[in-house]
Amino acid sequence: MELPNPDTPLYNHPLPKIEQWLEDNGCQQNAERLHCWWVERATWKAELLLDIDQVVVRYVNVGVDGNDIQRSFKYSLSRRDLEEAIFSGP
Repeated sequence: MELPNPDTPLYNHPLPKIEQWLEDNGCQQNAERLHCWWVERATWKAELLLDIDQVVVRYVNVGVDGNDIQRSFKYSLSRRDLEEAIFSGP
């Protein structure tokens, strides 16, 4: 399955393509909460929630006091922009 052009807004991707994109970036889907995904890198880990109009990313235990950092990104952003924003870390 080929993904749309990276400059395509995420809202123009069918759900199976979004799921493929997340898997390609090392994310794992929560089997019980299908809109939730998990990704782990060497220096951070995060939960991604596919909400109605945005991707909500919660970077776990990365704040100054070990707090979580949460960011939201609208589906109107391109897949390329989202990938750079989300997977570059907190």
